[in-house]
Amino acid sequence: MQAPKGTFDVLPEDAEARLQLLIAARQRLGASGYGYLETPVFEDTDLFARGVGESTDIVQKEMFTFQDQGGRSLTLRPEGTASVCRAYIEHGMHKRPQPVRLWYWGPFFRHEAPQAGRFRQFTQMGAEVLGSDDPVIDAEVIALLSDLLEEAGARELRLRVSSLGTASTRREYTDELKDFLRGRAAELAPEVQARIESNPLRAFDSSDRGTRAVMKEAPTLLSRLAAEDKEHFDEVCGLLDDAGIAYEVDPALVRGLDYYTRTVFEFTSDALGAQSGVGGGGRYDVLVEQLGGPPTPAIGWAAGIERIVLAAGGGQAEPPSVDVFVAVPKEARRREAFRLLRSLDSAVMGEPGRSLKGQMKQADRVGARWTVIVEEEGFELKDMQSGEQRAVSTPAEVLESLR
Repeated sequence: MQAPKGTFDVLPEDAEARLQLLIAARQRLGASGYGYLETPVFEDTDLFARGVGESTDIVQKEMFTFQDQGGRSLTLRPEGTASVCRAYIEHGMHKRPQPVRLWYWGPFFRHEAPQAGRFRQFTQMGAEVLGSDDPVIDAEVIALLSDLLEEAGARELRLRVSSLGTASTRREYTDELKDFLRGRAAELAPEVQARIESNPLRAFDSSDRGTRAVMKEAPTLLSRLAAEDKEHFDEVCGLLDDAGIAYEVDPALVRGLDYYTRTVFEFTSDALGAQSGVGGGGRYDVLVEQLGGPPTPAIGWAAGIERIVLAAGGGQAEPPSVDVFVAVPKEARRREAFRLLRSLDSAVMGEPGRSLKGQMKQADRVGARWTVIVEEEGFELKDMQSGEQRAVSTPAEVLESLR
């Protein structure tokens, strides 16, 4: 049997790079005041329909939705922000000191065509800040993702930023863009034509040559920002300049989810080719309220772990080394060996009764610094680097020698 199409197994030789990224995320985000949050793998379908947007590809094409035994419609989570907002509301986090900083890591699901670094089950990490509309927070979350991507070794990174303005500005611009697209409809790809009324902003993401030519002449939302929104965006860019973070302003950057407002951003890696995205996000100042909570400005990002590892070269990171290998040539000494093993911090035990030669080869394979050979009487302690070996009488002496 094989794993379902679009899923994959993470084998031990591939896991270390992911684990190191998880540790780096925990350290950097935790040190920046972000608390770790876990949400359910499946949620009520309505959460994503309302939160992500009925007209998005995610809701229309990509969600894994099913009915439970009670007839309720549930969906495997395709993204993390809606779930974070639901938890923020449900647990009264708006009553805590604001802003609330949260981060998460886990599996997500979208029914997409599998390709390099993109699977139907994938792992994401994300960070969200709820309860502040200060541009400093925008710069903070962008800088944190930048730091994590660089620490992971992601190559040839580029950061694009833009602003979608407020919801009212976006509605006015959307009407203008619809008029423009209707007048050029014959030049657009069929799927773009079909979305003119429901989601015209997605035309900017089309890979169709004719559509891309049309969109070069389209009005941009960035040029239609209200004065307050432009001031906010300019301040974000100024803060990124102060932080020494390189970026390019891209008026065509719209992101794929309906809840975004004001600042949006995306990190790409030129090392990945056409499907170059590794992480991104933006501000969603109305989403919490749309889901039934109080008015709450917020911003966040998500990054694909498989994409980051691929952008870092897909190399295998070195696992933590084993300090001590406990060799047990005599089966009768397995209990003594096991007691010794339990008193060591970083150790692995060989198979009792296997030849000493075979166990020493295993000690080499695991990269042990020392090998303790459990003999009929006492122990032999071998330095695996120098090859020196000496007799030790008791477990206490073994422990003392290894300090």
